[in-house]
Amino acid sequence: MRESAAERHARLLDLVRERGTVRVAELAGLLGVSPVTARRDAETLASQGLLDRVHGQVSWPRGQTGPAAGEGLVLGLLAPSATYYFAEVIRGAHEAAARVGARLVLRISDYRPEEDRARTEGLLAAGAEGVLVAPGWRGPEDRAAYGDWLAELPVPAVLLERRAEPGGPLDGLDRVSSDHAHGVLLALRHLLGLGHATPLLVARGDSPTALAVRAGYAEALAVLGLEQPLPVIESVPAEADPEGFERAVRALYEAVRSGLASAALVHNDVDAIEITQRLAPLGVRVPQDLALIAYDDEVAALADTPLTAVAPPKRQVGRHATELLVERLTGGAGEEAASRHVSLLPRLRVRASCGAAGPVATL
Repeated sequence: MRESAAERHARLLDLVRERGTVRVAELAGLLGVSPVTARRDAETLASQGLLDRVHGQVSWPRGQTGPAAGEGLVLGLLAPSATYYFAEVIRGAHEAAARVGARLVLRISDYRPEEDRARTEGLLAAGAEGVLVAPGWRGPEDRAAYGDWLAELPVPAVLLERRAEPGGPLDGLDRVSSDHAHGVLLALRHLLGLGHATPLLVARGDSPTALAVRAGYAEALAVLGLEQPLPVIESVPAEADPEGFERAVRALYEAVRSGLASAALVHNDVDAIEITQRLAPLGVRVPQDLALIAYDDEVAALADTPLTAVAPPKRQVGRHATELLVERLTGGAGEEAASRHVSLLPRLRVRASCGAAGPVATL
C-alpha cells in the first residue's frame, strides 16, 4: 500500500525527534523519498510549528527537546473516511499527537458502522492506549444499532464529530464536535443581512453532518422568527443518483423563478458547485439571481464563482480531541475530572457567491 503523506510526516517527525537536528539534504535518503518531497514535507511541518527550520536543517522545536507529556503514547483513530471532510480532522489529530511525541494509528471504516467495533479492536491490538472515534453512522438508526459497544471500551475514548443520544449509554463519553447549528445560523443571518427573503435549504440526508445542518436550519428559523418558505430540498450525490440530483436542481430553479427564494444554503460543497453549474444554462446565475452559501468549505473556493461557505473547524476538532485524550491518559485532567462535551464554532468565509437578487430567465 502506498504510504500516505500523514504517515510520511510521522516518520519524518520521529526521525527528527530522535536525532534532534537533521539536514534537509539528508532527509530524502533517510526517508526513501525524492529531494523535492523531503524538502516540501520539511517546509509543511515547519509551517505548522511542528519543526524548526533554519539554515538548511530542521530541528525539534525548542522547549520540546525533553520528554513531552504524551511521549511514547500510542493513540488510535477510527474515521469513516480519510478524504474530504475527515482529512482535516485527521490532520489536526496527527499534529496534536506529534507535538507531544505520541504515535497516531489510523483505521478507516468507509462508512460501514457494522465494522466500527472490529476496527477499533484492531487499534487496541496494535497498541492503542486510548482512541479517537468517529463512527461510520449515517443516521440515528446506525447509532442505535452500532453504538453501545463504545461505552464498554477498556481504554479512554473521545467521540469525534458525533453526538450521543441524550441520556444514552454514550452520553457520558468525552466528545469534541462542530456546532453545525451555529454555522447554519451564521449563513442565514448573512443572507438576510444582504436583503434576501428567508433562504432555502438544499441538503443531503445521508450523514450526521447533513442531519445536523437540517436540524440547525429549523432551529435558526425559530431563532430568527422566520417561517420556512418551502420544505428542505432533498439533495443526493449526482454521480450516484442523477435523476434525484436533477429533481433537486429543478426544485431550486422553480423556487427562484417563481420568486419564492433568492438565496439558498447548500450542503455540501460538491453539490453546491454542481448545482451552480446546472442552473447556469437554465438562466439562473450565481450571484446575480441566486445568492448561494455552501456548507463544509472543502472545495467551495475553487468554483467558477468562488462560493461563500460555512467552514466547520475540522482541524481544530481533531486537535482538541487529541489533546483531551492525552490529558486523560497522562492524568492531566485529574482523577475526578468531569467528562467534557466540547462544541467548536464554525466560521463563515465570505466570497463572491452572495449578491443581489434579480429577475430570472425562464425556460
